[in-house]
Amino acid sequence: MIPAAFDYAAPSTVDEAVRALTDAGEDAKVLAGGQSLLPVLRMRLAAPTTIVDLGKIAELRGVRDEGDALVIGSMTTHYDVQRDHLVAEHAALLARATDTVADPQVRHRGTFGGAIAHADPAGDLLAPALALGAEMVVAGAGGRRTVPAAEFFQDFFTTTLAPNEILVEVRVPKHTGWRAHYEKFNRVAQAWSMVAVAVTVRTEGDTIAEARIALTNMSSVPVRASAVENALVGQAATAERIRSAAAHAAEGTNPTPDGNADIEYRQELARVLTGRAVSAAVSA
Repeated sequence: MIPAAFDYAAPSTVDEAVRALTDAGEDAKVLAGGQSLLPVLRMRLAAPTTIVDLGKIAELRGVRDEGDALVIGSMTTHYDVQRDHLVAEHAALLARATDTVADPQVRHRGTFGGAIAHADPAGDLLAPALALGAEMVVAGAGGRRTVPAAEFFQDFFTTTLAPNEILVEVRVPKHTGWRAHYEKFNRVAQAWSMVAVAVTVRTEGDTIAEARIALTNMSSVPVRASAVENALVGQAATAERIRSAAAHAAEGTNPTPDGNADIEYRQELARVLTGRAVSAAVSA
């Protein structure tokens, strides 16, 4: 199908982008790579009056070191995040999760911020952002504000972004030396996650000193597996301890049944995948 007609704006600065969105009103859409938006437009599941393309805004690209945090521009492609040495050193969980996003073509065109702002609960970058305690820097007509990942995601495909706001960058606290793994289950290669688990742990000898675990597609938003974290911290990283802790993975979740899996199956996937992910992380 052919998308419905729309006006097109390609600003070169963040301020221009915010003005374009404000002028267009609530029927505008942001183009930040287009790997999710373009199929929706072609199927006419959305018919915005204006598309604001962020592709020409240079300040939205790249990864930089700001002391205790990495700052990832919202228009940085998955490919660039995947290959960035700062991400590999200080936020290994993001690098591992990005490896699983779709296929090489999508990773070259899709953007880190676009995926975060799209807020698909089956998307592979939301749970790692939550586990790492990332903060979203948002620009709007009233200036800039910072929103923790735990507050940014509100529901299916819904964030705290107002219609005239854009995600500028994501601040990721450094987890230097932490071990990480992202365990994803899908029916076919390159598909969305039915369930996935993002794990990053800090060990001291054979003991798990800290653990941060988040689940993909186990609710309308990414969720922390707090019961698993509490059961692991301060304990030896034995197979039996990990298995016992992973049994709590489905606690506090609210998975949605669909044609791929019912609630009980997703809960069991969460338990099994959490055990695998923690075991892989501590062995990394």
